[in-house]
Amino acid sequence: MTSPRPHDLHHALRLERAHHDTCRAALAAMVEGAQEHVVTGEDVSASGADAEVLGYRLRSRAKEMRELPEGPLFFGRLDSAVDGRRLYIGRLRISEQPAAPPLVVDWRAPVSRAFYQAGARDPQGVAVRRRFGWAPGSKGDSADLTGLEDEHLMEGEDRASGIVLREIERPRLGPMRDIAATIQPEQDDLVRGELRMSLCVQGAPGTGKTAVGLHRAAYLLYTHPQRIRRGGMLILGPNRTFLTYISQVLPALGETGVRQSTLQEEIALHPVQGRDEERAAAVKHDVRMAEVLRRALYARVSADGVEALAIPDGTYRWRVPADELVRIVAGVRAEEPPYGIGRERVRARVVACVRAQAERREGPVPHSWVRRIERARAVGAFLDAVWPRVRPEEVVTELLTEPAVLERFAQGVLTADERKTLLWARPPRSWRSARWSAADLVLLDEVAGLIEHPEGYGHVVVDEAQDLSPMECRAIARRAAFGSLTVLGDLAQGTTPWAARTWAAQLTHLGRPEAAVIPLTTGFRVPEAVVGLANRLLERLDVDVPAARSLRRDGELRIRDAGGDLPGAVVAAVRDALAREGSVGVIAADADLPRVREALDAAGLRLAGPDDLGARLTLVPATLVKGLEYDHVVAVEPAAIAEAEERGLHRLYVVLTRAVSGLEVVHARELPF
Repeated sequence: MTSPRPHDLHHALRLERAHHDTCRAALAAMVEGAQEHVVTGEDVSASGADAEVLGYRLRSRAKEMRELPEGPLFFGRLDSAVDGRRLYIGRLRISEQPAAPPLVVDWRAPVSRAFYQAGARDPQGVAVRRRFGWAPGSKGDSADLTGLEDEHLMEGEDRASGIVLREIERPRLGPMRDIAATIQPEQDDLVRGELRMSLCVQGAPGTGKTAVGLHRAAYLLYTHPQRIRRGGMLILGPNRTFLTYISQVLPALGETGVRQSTLQEEIALHPVQGRDEERAAAVKHDVRMAEVLRRALYARVSADGVEALAIPDGTYRWRVPADELVRIVAGVRAEEPPYGIGRERVRARVVACVRAQAERREGPVPHSWVRRIERARAVGAFLDAVWPRVRPEEVVTELLTEPAVLERFAQGVLTADERKTLLWARPPRSWRSARWSAADLVLLDEVAGLIEHPEGYGHVVVDEAQDLSPMECRAIARRAAFGSLTVLGDLAQGTTPWAARTWAAQLTHLGRPEAAVIPLTTGFRVPEAVVGLANRLLERLDVDVPAARSLRRDGELRIRDAGGDLPGAVVAAVRDALAREGSVGVIAADADLPRVREALDAAGLRLAGPDDLGARLTLVPATLVKGLEYDHVVAVEPAAIAEAEERGLHRLYVVLTRAVSGLEVVHARELPF
């Protein structure tokens, strides 16, 4: 890796800044042109439907162009060893004219891959790879281009980039940044995986698994725009705080039409107003509940006691024999369609039977006649008797309020103790007055999925997937039945009572048992000292994952014994952290938060909550810190964090790996590691 001599560097920077000015002018023209296309498109003569589609696409494109975040327009350059051609690599394609050679090539384009994959052993036709250094927080002013590095691949140069290292280690305030400029070869392989391929990334802390998943989403939107946009893209995170943290990554990469949500928001037929005891929640999240719910729903289908059906048609009555009706119901039931489709399939076959009689007697019948028979009161009454309409709420409420019903459908699936645990202590008068818990919503979604398949997505990215229950996995699988999945997680960070122990089981519940599991073990954000401490705790966790390693030799780890004054020690640790550059996160067990807050407030230290991503000092409960990062972390009383829940050691592992520069552990009790 070489940097030009001072005189040559000044000259090179002047030329590159001039090119950036040209790119900025071209981008402004592209934005203006996109808006002009909207105006022109509205005047295009076409059918109403065509005009509407065209207008929507043009307006969407113009909106995307207007909403592009400010920032440098390129971060790299490739000089070809074949023809000397230069390609600038950035977050989106920029050209002066649509047919003209691009001034900047999108990082996702096939030709850009060499920027991430080429090396001294395999130059891939690249003579020189240039990386650009921009001032931190640059809005894209050309004067902010402050440095560059050249890597002469054909000459065998192969050293770590100082620009990449400084970008990775740069103090972080605010939302998560994209990593388009610093993607490593092993990350790039995952980002550019095929659309039809579902994959699972087992990522140790600081390995960039979340960033890989988001950049894969951006890559798929770029490579398969029509297929993805037709089905939609869904990013699922564990909570709203996490989604706020990652919310700016895709817009920075030029992608704004992506739904970012939590699973609870996706399945929320009702607001969460109830709360389950831990044992009841565990049973509701168990995959065995799927069989109990299926039995309870389809038990409503029965042709027992069916009599011949007479359907009035003017002065005539069409008759369908009882044995034919039984055969129709049994045939549809054997096909195992969604419940709602099965009901309509029975209707269609009964009407087809009547239609055959009519055509034998009178010849072809009009469509209006068929519709009238379909809506006949006798047909509706028959359907209500053999395949009645039902709401998910009715099925779940009946199970959770009536012991005899639950015993009938859970016999041989759940134990007597588990059945007793499930029953509501204070049953509502009806499902309309029920106070649904978060686990109840999962049951409702399971039944709703049995009645009618939900609308699916073309691709779903699932982060923190190790924390999903089997029933939650099934809810996601239904929404990706005809699409693909990117599953992100770390088994060591599983903190829910039903957290996955193996990816094989979790991927089976997600409907993708064939998905490849790719481990990321090299950390780029968490320093070596912090990773070493976390690895000591990893040995005590009941999961089989490879230990992490870090490329960063910097960073600090301190252990502060508070003696008898834990609040005072926390205040001192926070003051020390604030003396350094970057964000500071104070993480404590949820129950300890009030006294920690009181101590910091009394010391005059201004605190923010976890949702204030631009704050310098943040107080975060241990249960909400997953996925977040801070330059400096003060971890308060690890023993209390470890004892607060069933998988408290896993929670502590998460807490200890949130620091990207320095970690100080403050304790008055014996340390769990």
